[in-house]
Amino acid sequence: MQVAWAGAPRKICLSFSDRASRMNRLRARPRRSSMARQLLWLALGLLLASSAADAATANYTFTVQSMRINQLCNSTDIIAVNGQLPGPTIDVFEGDEVVVDVINASPYNLTIHWHGIMQLLTPWADGPSMVTQCPIQPNSSYTYRFSVAGHEGTLWWHAHSSFLRATVYGPFIIRPRSGAAFPFPVPDQEVPVVLGEWWSRNVVDVEKDAVMSGQRPVESDAYTVNGLTGQLYQCANETFTAVVQPNTTVLLRVINAALNTHLFFKVAGHNFTVVAVDACYTANYITDTLVLAPGNTVDALIFTGAAPGSYYMAVQPHETLSPATLATSEDDSIATAILLYNGMPATATPAMPTMPNSSDTTTANDFYFGLRGVAAVVPSPVDVSMTIELGLGQLPCDTTQTSCTGNSFAAAMNGVSFRAPTEISLLEAQFNGNHTGVYTTDFPDGVPPNGTAMVEGQK
Repeated sequence: MQVAWAGAPRKICLSFSDRASRMNRLRARPRRSSMARQLLWLALGLLLASSAADAATANYTFTVQSMRINQLCNSTDIIAVNGQLPGPTIDVFEGDEVVVDVINASPYNLTIHWHGIMQLLTPWADGPSMVTQCPIQPNSSYTYRFSVAGHEGTLWWHAHSSFLRATVYGPFIIRPRSGAAFPFPVPDQEVPVVLGEWWSRNVVDVEKDAVMSGQRPVESDAYTVNGLTGQLYQCANETFTAVVQPNTTVLLRVINAALNTHLFFKVAGHNFTVVAVDACYTANYITDTLVLAPGNTVDALIFTGAAPGSYYMAVQPHETLSPATLATSEDDSIATAILLYNGMPATATPAMPTMPNSSDTTTANDFYFGLRGVAAVVPSPVDVSMTIELGLGQLPCDTTQTSCTGNSFAAAMNGVSFRAPTEISLLEAQFNGNHTGVYTTDFPDGVPPNGTAMVEGQK
């Protein structure tokens, strides 16, 4: 299916530099007469009043607590929000203010991160534990307040403390402001599709074991679609089903909430038209396979013009690291949901898409390299130039890693492996103007020479 739209595409991702450039152009214009300036201020006031009238405040309460769930022949206690997996959907309009009261009724420290929100002037609402805030302790609460101005599309929220992100997550949908429209044909139906990983044990213990040994965490036991594993796993007793009308356009808001794994996503008998990635509109891109990195979101349209029937939506891991580095995921670990045409019996046998091999880098690269942005203003000139190299290496085991032998895996940026502070958050130290003992200001702006040893720190 080819979808097209008329008119110039809107620029959604607006940088600080771009805003400043616009303001500078305004300041550089010739001075108007007093009457003209008064009319300009009147028009500006009416515009601001109209914008304020359109904006609203969306209030949510998140109660984070334990819940028991049956999956893969096991009864497992997990941490979730409001007794849901995935957690509640935040659904707002561009420009709205969002207020979320988080009540921590779990036994763990935690924070919530609003993944992809720029947090203009509200960095303390961003959520990463010990970076922008200290964690919310058990039997405590915290209120997040921020604006979603300048955002449209699909994002998500999740815990930003330890492996709690495995089950503490949910969609974050930002719709065009009233009076605006999608830069593509309005879909007849929307379906959020949240992909995840599932462990049949306490995920905090999974992380703790990995840290203590200095090795990678154990592979997840399954993958999920909207919290359910689907019909191909042992003891699978529930499957997410989306009922759609024939010959209509459906917008799939696909979110990869997995902790560690890139995922392939396909729908049997249907192609996708990708229209947005990470809440930024893209040029139309037609494909039969979506590839999502952890934390990635893709908005894709499908047209339900296939023969009326039942079709699997299938999820399979894409292994991005060599087997010599990390163990390879199993090709037969496939989570499924169902796209069911209205009028078809729920018992109809679903068609299965042909899935790539887990190591199929060609399919993954075709997807990533096929994406194109819409026309956008690039800030110029560039004031700061940096080269950032992401790496995975090894560091000597430290004394706290009781089951580590020799070296442990560690990730790094420009040779620096980050360690969160323990007494005060980075943002608080910066705000107070005293970062001594919390972080240093010497983060390297280039890649260290070959052979330079990896170091730990807060830079």
